[in-house]
Amino acid sequence: MGKNENKMAMTASGLKLMIGGLLVMAAGFILLAGGGSDDPQVFNYAMFDFRRLVAAPVVIVAGIVVVVVSIMRRPKDKKEE
Repeated sequence: MGKNENKMAMTASGLKLMIGGLLVMAAGFILLAGGGSDDPQVFNYAMFDFRRLVAAPVVIVAGIVVVVVSIMRRPKDKKEE
């Protein structure tokens, strides 16, 4: 068997980075929530504000990028002597 047999695929720092990315994505979904109207016959223009149209999707995509980087990142090899 190889010497890499007991190594995990993801390091502790990669796992922390992934959890951080998931928290950023959750914050984006929280920014996206709300804006409903009490009366369905009245149109609510608050649904089309900057927070829901621009900020929330940018935060969600940033969280996805952080998660992808945490998965694809290569751990630094320590020289065993």
